[in-house]
Amino acid sequence: MKVYIETYGCALNKGDSYIMMTLLRERGHEIVKELDEADTIILNTCAVRLETEERMKQRIKELKKLNKKLIVAGCFAGAEPAAVISLAPEASLIGPQSVEKVVEVVESDEKKIILEGEKPLITPKVFEGKIAIIPIADGCAGDCNFCITKLARRKLRSYPPHLIVSAVEEAVRKGAVEIELAAQDSAAYGLDLGGIKLSDLVNKVVDVEGDFMIRIGMMTPELAMRDLDGLIEVLKNKKVFKFVHLPVQSGDDNVLKLMNRKYTVEEYKELVREIRKKIPMVNITTDIIIGHPGEDEEAFKNTLELMKELKFERIHLAMYSIRPNTRSASMKQVPDQIKKIRMQIANKLYEELAYEIHNEYVGSVSKVITTELGRKGSVIGRTLNYIPVVIRDEVELGKWVEVEITEASFFDLRGRLVSLPVQATH
Repeated sequence: MKVYIETYGCALNKGDSYIMMTLLRERGHEIVKELDEADTIILNTCAVRLETEERMKQRIKELKKLNKKLIVAGCFAGAEPAAVISLAPEASLIGPQSVEKVVEVVESDEKKIILEGEKPLITPKVFEGKIAIIPIADGCAGDCNFCITKLARRKLRSYPPHLIVSAVEEAVRKGAVEIELAAQDSAAYGLDLGGIKLSDLVNKVVDVEGDFMIRIGMMTPELAMRDLDGLIEVLKNKKVFKFVHLPVQSGDDNVLKLMNRKYTVEEYKELVREIRKKIPMVNITTDIIIGHPGEDEEAFKNTLELMKELKFERIHLAMYSIRPNTRSASMKQVPDQIKKIRMQIANKLYEELAYEIHNEYVGSVSKVITTELGRKGSVIGRTLNYIPVVIRDEVELGKWVEVEITEASFFDLRGRLVSLPVQATH
């Protein structure tokens, strides 16, 4: 069959698509890049936010009109299968924890609905460009009141270390220079395997031969605390980006309780202080939800104060949206107009803070690894602490270069080549 796969959502979803591509290719099916070439369409969906879900619904309606075999995969299929079936009664469904069943569903002449699978035993052998996304686990150990993803990925399932190492070896052999270890919660890795932790896994991955960098995926603060010493040690390794994604979600203890987050604001601050003390150049990125139920003016102010105090390089800000079948949906809601105003205020503050941080790099020379093509002939690289750098000069992907930073925005740095290539950092 000729199969077209369209993917939305997080790195883990992208990793799932690469797993499906791997399995289908091994079976002899062809992955095509254009819709009109396909016999079968797989839509790998996201449902994390209301506007994302609406986009998924619209896309299902559009694809259904093509009269081709349609398979809806991913978190929307897993969390709200009835909604998917009402939109496309003939479509097959694959939950995000049953991607290993993709061949069975593609080859079946009948409609299939498989929402839960077995322990994952396959890692991707497909990647695009110079970045390889390697899923290390899906599901999580938390139970946040606002989260619909928990309904789609119900069980924590960690991939065995030898499979992850094998996938990394293959990706590096094929030319990947950035390895993204992806999970719903990377710090939960190994809780279901007994004895092994995320830091143990990263130590195995850094031993893979080759010139590449590892990006550790998002971690919940409470589980990062569980393995803090180990994480700090692996962050010191030359093959690991000095980058930590620690979603705080709110700067107010009462809101954190209503969210069912398992830490206090002070505990989060202490975690950040400890990492920054041991890894001075570390880039700590966070997520914040604006307007969650229970967020009054004081709680919102506390969140702004946390942003000012901790000065994150990047913040993924999201306005709270009701997700079906979650506990937060049944709480008293913050009016939309208030949420919108708060979102504007938070965004403005974030842009000011991020620009201030990035502006400190102007005039300096940074070692950068080139990973992606940008717009208008530019190339995008990453500093050792994972800040994106736009390079206007002609430069090959997958190389270490020295770049003089000439401009900054709140989102990235811009610069010109000083020399290329430079010796790898390891």
